[in-house]
Amino acid sequence: MLRTLALLSSALLLSAALSGCSSTPEDPTANWSVQKIHAEAKDEMGSGSWDKAVPLLEKLEGRAAGTPLAQQAQLDKAYAQYRDGERAQAIATLDRFMKLHPASPAYDYALYMKGVVNFNDDLGWFSWLSRQDLSERDQKAAKDSFEAFRELVTRFPESRYAGDARQRMVYIVNSLAQYEVHVARYYYERGAYVAATSRAQSALKDYPSAPANEEALYILVRSYEALGLTQLSADAQRVLDASYPNSELPRTGFKSKSDPWWKFW
Repeated sequence: MLRTLALLSSALLLSAALSGCSSTPEDPTANWSVQKIHAEAKDEMGSGSWDKAVPLLEKLEGRAAGTPLAQQAQLDKAYAQYRDGERAQAIATLDRFMKLHPASPAYDYALYMKGVVNFNDDLGWFSWLSRQDLSERDQKAAKDSFEAFRELVTRFPESRYAGDARQRMVYIVNSLAQYEVHVARYYYERGAYVAATSRAQSALKDYPSAPANEEALYILVRSYEALGLTQLSADAQRVLDASYPNSELPRTGFKSKSDPWWKFW
């Protein structure tokens, strides 16, 4: 009887093990060549099926390890992750690529892509097509984007991506200045005039050529006036008049938020 139970128990365990094995999904790419995996991944990317392209590119990276094709697979995976809305994964993939391949001829592209991913995760270049501008978004991402672009133009000034990177850097600087002005105006409208002057001064000091400085100066004029600092208010007004002789702010007041700052840039 004990022998029978033991045999039955062994049979059940074997059956369970076999059942577990049979439930493991088969890898349809198991017998594919790297060329076929590459072709399938390109087809998925071409059709916009980014989520399907990523696992194929991961397979390709592993199967073609140590070859230029594996490096290309990494970069393509980062791009697919970015297009699929997986910003953090895309950045991680790019960081890994740059760590593993510091001498790669595609290093400039990796830096460019890192800048683009952080530049604006879902609005893209020319974000004025949306109702929201970069100055109201994640400032850490904007700063990380700037650093990636700065490294690109510093290390690879002749890169095919350097020109676009420089344009984006200008946009980022202007957006960071506008962020300071957003905050300064927020304080001003709530009667926190000392805080308003501090943030307006930061914009003027850190981003001296940004278009937002017109409004920063106007905030200084109004804030000093509200604080009873008439001389400082007059000084700020003189700078505003000299720097922006055609400014309408003293006459019309603050710009409406429906008039984005980039229209004046």
